[in-house]
Amino acid sequence: MSPQTIFQIHLVLGYVAWLLCFGAYIWPWLRSMERTEALRAIATLHSFRFFGLAFLLPGIVGPQMPAGFANFAAYFDFATGIMAMLALLSVRIRPLFLLLVLAFNLVGASDLLLNYYHAIELDLPAMAGQFGAVYAIPVIYVPLLMITHIAAFYLLLRPQASRQTGREDRLNSATLSQSA
Repeated sequence: MSPQTIFQIHLVLGYVAWLLCFGAYIWPWLRSMERTEALRAIATLHSFRFFGLAFLLPGIVGPQMPAGFANFAAYFDFATGIMAMLALLSVRIRPLFLLLVLAFNLVGASDLLLNYYHAIELDLPAMAGQFGAVYAIPVIYVPLLMITHIAAFYLLLRPQASRQTGREDRLNSATLSQSA
């Protein structure tokens, strides 16, 4: 099997595995929370995106890793991580927190989509071995990041009141089942 095929299988199965995990465990947990707390959890995950700077370290990625891909991926990940940290620091100032959550999600999702575009344009899957020590980033970490960006956009767009109603419905259902 070619490195390109293995990489593509890893990438697709990374999404499948995370979607299964997200649907079974993470999404129900996030939906049970108040919106700000759910967004705070997502921001905490994305605050680790400073790790993308590893694409710039010699010896971590192969020497044939296209600089255009590595630089773009590294710096946009870094910017996303910093914005997520700023969002976490501003959680007590709700309007600023929500603005920063929106900002890191716009920058972070754009980063991932543009990285996919650049990877296809540069035929990066055929050079999968050049990822070196950061191979797990695109096949394990990126799918979770993209899924949580989508979840964050959903939470930002969904009215707060309907989430409270959903929580009250679950509480009422639990109360009814206990009294039966």
